[in-house]
Amino acid sequence: MNKGYLVLESGEVYQGLWNGGHDRAGEVVFNTSHSGYEEIATDPSYFSQIVVMTAPMQGNYGVADEVWESSRIWIEGFICLEVQDTERDQAWKKRLTEAGIPLLSELDTRQLVLRLRSGGTPWGAIVHAKNESEAKQKAAALIAEKKKLDKDWVYLASRKEAEVRRGDNMVGPKVAVLDFGSKENILRELQNRCSEIKIFNSRSSVQEIMDYKPDGVMLTNGPGDPADVKVAIGTVRELLGVKPIFGICMGHQVLALALGAKTYKLKFGHRGSNHPIRDTVLNQIYMTSQNHGYAVEQESLPPDVQVTHVNLNDGTVAGFYSDKKKCLGIQYHPESCPGPHEASGLFSYFIERMI
Repeated sequence: MNKGYLVLESGEVYQGLWNGGHDRAGEVVFNTSHSGYEEIATDPSYFSQIVVMTAPMQGNYGVADEVWESSRIWIEGFICLEVQDTERDQAWKKRLTEAGIPLLSELDTRQLVLRLRSGGTPWGAIVHAKNESEAKQKAAALIAEKKKLDKDWVYLASRKEAEVRRGDNMVGPKVAVLDFGSKENILRELQNRCSEIKIFNSRSSVQEIMDYKPDGVMLTNGPGDPADVKVAIGTVRELLGVKPIFGICMGHQVLALALGAKTYKLKFGHRGSNHPIRDTVLNQIYMTSQNHGYAVEQESLPPDVQVTHVNLNDGTVAGFYSDKKKCLGIQYHPESCPGPHEASGLFSYFIERMI
């Protein structure tokens, strides 16, 4: 029996080829990147999400551990039109299925993505079943169980013990990193420019962070609704104006909430490595890597915070800066992986604020 089904909570069912793994549920999202399936799957921001890839062929260039963005696969399922599955190379398929991640292929991903764009981000489940009726029964139970998770997904994705890493620049600053579900490349970019970094759990206290005597604070990417993040918003509020703060993606949203602004859920989110941004800090327009389902409400930002980055697709806030509060928030991923590298200069801009 090789039938697999994606069942959405809203009732739609999509049949495809079951390639292995275990039945799982999660939020169903799509990513428009043409490459980078390993980086996407190992990004903690995809905690509790089933990823639909719009590019038709996946797994076509194999696997390489050095490009992983964490030590494990975080997605709940992987959906594509076609996956590399030949005698020569089955590496990506094996990585997913050995980790228990369900892999569904040979379904109409265009139709599915149009549904996600028009109807928004639903809960769903990938299941192995004999028929549609059985698939719906399995999916309903999986989705109901998955929705019982603690809503603070950031804490679930954050490392629980603090970690110190030496940097490559011995005369560079020390940076405290508040881990909301960090990608490795954020940490690599910091290590390239810093003498040392210390990575803290998302619910670490102001005292713990200040005892480290950092020159600045980084707020990383992470999964879920920023309004559900516990402790960190208050922590960041107390650090504002005391230490320079750089927030990326979830970090950007938590920083906005700490400033007194509001966030809201996007209809279908921004996920891919081809999103255009106008950047008035670096004075450039460039393509970016993005992965988020929420955005900052521009009108709610305080008067001393300037919107410096705009998403040219839909006009949403993609970044802000406050000289008074010493903070920079960036909604997309300047560390790329996968994606363009033009925005990496924002790390240097942040480091310069501390020197």
